[in-house]
Amino acid sequence: MTYAIIEAGGIQLKVEPGRFYDINLLPVDAESNYTVDKVLLVNNDDEITIGQPYIEGATVEGTVLRHRRGKKVIVYKMQPKKKTRKKRGHRQELSRLMINSISMGGSVIAAAPETTETPITADDSEE
Repeated sequence: MTYAIIEAGGIQLKVEPGRFYDINLLPVDAESNYTVDKVLLVNNDDEITIGQPYIEGATVEGTVLRHRRGKKVIVYKMQPKKKTRKKRGHRQELSRLMINSISMGGSVIAAAPETTETPITADDSEE
């Protein structure tokens, strides 16, 4: 199993090729490629490479699938016996990033499997 630990959007994530992750909003358009060069650790079939703080020449390439908003978080503050109540909500802006490949030194060490299946739409479903 090949994975990498990256720093993107202000957080650190363990990422694997072929999976998608929700991270803080990235400054790119949807359906565009995004390269992360802040790679902290790469595990390639139990061969571990650790950076100090980052691994030189290591990159993780992905595609931003879409921008979305996270689940609503309710902040409720109340002072008992004072009739003071505040209720506020917050939704975090997120980007969904699909990891395509992990590269070290210019060569791809792990890539997402190519899918040839087409997604099923309402018109294609059987009745």
